[in-house]
Amino acid sequence: MTEIVHHAKVLAPASAVVMTMGALHEGHASLIRAARALAGDGQVTVTVFVNPLQFGPNEDLARYPRTLDADLAVAEEAGADVVFAPDADEVYPGGEPQVRIAAGPMGERYEGASRPGHFDGMLTVVAKLLHLTRPAAALFGQKDAQQLALVRRMVTDLNFPVHIAAVPTVREPDGLALSSRNRFLSAADRRQALALSRALFAGRDKAAEGPEAVRAAARAEAAASGLKADYLALIDPADFTEAAHDHTGPAVLAVAAKVGATRLIDNIPLEFGAAQ
Repeated sequence: MTEIVHHAKVLAPASAVVMTMGALHEGHASLIRAARALAGDGQVTVTVFVNPLQFGPNEDLARYPRTLDADLAVAEEAGADVVFAPDADEVYPGGEPQVRIAAGPMGERYEGASRPGHFDGMLTVVAKLLHLTRPAAALFGQKDAQQLALVRRMVTDLNFPVHIAAVPTVREPDGLALSSRNRFLSAADRRQALALSRALFAGRDKAAEGPEAVRAAARAEAAASGLKADYLALIDPADFTEAAHDHTGPAVLAVAAKVGATRLIDNIPLEFGAAQ
């Protein structure tokens, strides 16, 4: 039976941790199952904490879904041993922290440009939760590609003794990436939201022809779908800058757009030529 705890002092060192803000869905379940496979007989901890530091003043902190009882059921079914669901006083015992992790220039691009300060807040809470749960490995979804890239960079730059593992995005049969925010979409919004994945898939289909063909195909599909994207970009995941026209190695084709009142993001990983 999965145990729920609210204080870090009762946690044993975790073999693997999956960090969430709750409202768990099949995408989170896939992360937990991957953590279970990675940890073997070791402990798998799922954190549930809606982090106020990563929400801007005009964002949806107040309406972000909080479904702890349902989250416990999802976590247990997927193989978690412990759900760590602290309150704000446990995570930020001195109130709003005066010292934070700075995402730097890498955190100011794309999502960071649309959501100033978001990645500083995200990295700060990830760092704190890594300290509180003490895992050997932490698993993150590829859907949040910039978050994944920044966590990896933080762990490298600050010498955190933890392995960061990426888990592929889980999609609905029609291609829509699973997200806790999908519940805010009307039926019409949901149909419109499919334009994000269609643009990505159109770009992916041209990967063999190189970066410029990928960009052109993705933008053409977005235009044909009437998608007004905040950005649609082919990105070098090493530093989250625009990939060069002759880029080789891994890349991320990423898109963000507001559908109705809900902002959605999506991406797919690509590989060009032989990695240098």
